Amino acid sequence: MLTPNETSARTLELCRMAPVIPVLVVGDAGTAHPLAEALVAGGLPVLEVTLRTPAALQVIAEMAEVPGAVVGAGTVLNHADVAAARDAGARFAVSPGATPALLEACAAADLPLLPGAATATEAMALLERGYTTAKFFPAEAAGGAAALKAMGAPLPQITFCPTGGVSPGNAASYLALGNVACVGGSWVAPADLVAAGDWAGIETLARSAAAL
Repeated sequence: MLTPNETSARTLELCRMAPVIPVLVVGDAGTAHPLAEALVAGGLPVLEVTLRTPAALQVIAEMAEVPGAVVGAGTVLNHADVAAARDAGARFAVSPGATPALLEACAAADLPLLPGAATATEAMALLERGYTTAKFFPAEAAGGAAALKAMGAPLPQITFCPTGGVSPGNAASYLALGNVACVGGSWVAPADLVAAGDWAGIETLARSAAAL
């Protein structure tokens, strides 16, 4: 069983592998392998596949076979999601928030969780349980980089991955903060390029994101 310290150490390690974690909503498992290849080739090895489509678990399984890819499941909400994600080959989980039941399910499954927090109270609740790496979500709606900077003053122990409204236009303002290890964003794999099979275009976007 993973301890909170072990979970936070592992998720922090993942967050530090690249400045951007692509947040992927993929409806066609047939695109999974080339999409992951393009993102990894562009310098973004850590991939979050959200459990928002019927194909998501198959997408995780396909992407997990790509050399260099570290694939996780996003929008993990409960014990069933944890089990399904782990069985599909996910190496970590991401949640928009955190409940005791979800934290315990991920720990029992040895699946590192990046739990979500949007307020100081939520961040303190995670810290009280021993979690020191978290997702700041929804980042822009929750006050953006200014809010996260302010939260860092009284809670310097926590390192964040802001996600939600993060874009090429504001990513740098988050990444400049001392309490941010990386950001999560969907712009590196836009639906139109995925639908067109423009893997070269996605690789180019990934390279730009990796250079932030």
